[in-house]
Amino acid sequence: MAYQSAEVVDAMAHDASDPLKELKVDGGMVVNETLMQFQADVLGVDVVRPAVIETTALGAAYAANLAVGFWNSIDDVIANWSEDSRWSPQIEDEERQRLMRNWSKAVTRSFDWVDEDSEQG
Repeated sequence: MAYQSAEVVDAMAHDASDPLKELKVDGGMVVNETLMQFQADVLGVDVVRPAVIETTALGAAYAANLAVGFWNSIDDVIANWSEDSRWSPQIEDEERQRLMRNWSKAVTRSFDWVDEDSEQG
């Protein structure tokens, strides 16, 4: 998961004018602190978990509250967000590059993988 996220972030970086400074995460997997540290390591940027990790539902609530006038602007929503935890990279660039090379090699080796038991012939 962390490697796949790193590939997506790398692809986005090629199209963006500003480099990624941090990655804000949400969802059930963010409670895995080992995964969050590894994500920071392979990305080379801080990974930030919010106080409320299920932000899809929270986003719907924010939109509804904006629609009915509970909040006046998106600035009110932004002010309501708070950080719970942060992980900073703990590995050197050379190690990060080695890990990503090995990931890429593993993905390449999986191409055209065929289950020999299911082959017809």
